Amino acid sequence: MPQGSNAKRERQYEHIKDSAEKRGSSKGRAKEIAARTVNKERARAGESKTASKTSTQDKKSASRRGGERSHSGAQGPTKDQL
Repeated sequence: MPQGSNAKRERQYEHIKDSAEKRGSSKGRAKEIAARTVNKERARAGESKTASKTSTQDKKSASRRGGERSHSGAQGPTKDQL
C-alpha cells in the first residue's frame, strides 16, 4: 500500500486481493487489481494528492462497476475500428 493509507484502505486492499486470488488470479495480478482499485477509491474520496479525470468523474465507483469497461465482449470495437 502507498504511504499515507489508512486502516480502512489496508483492509479494503486485503479483501480485494484475497477475492481476486480466490477467483483464480495469480498473486501478482491480485495485488495489482487490489492496488489499482484502492488507489482509485482514494482518489475519489480526495485522499490522494493526484488523481486522473476518470478516477474522480466516473459515475460509478470502481467497486460498483466491477470491471465493466474491461469486459466489453462482442459489443466492443472491431479490429478494424481499433
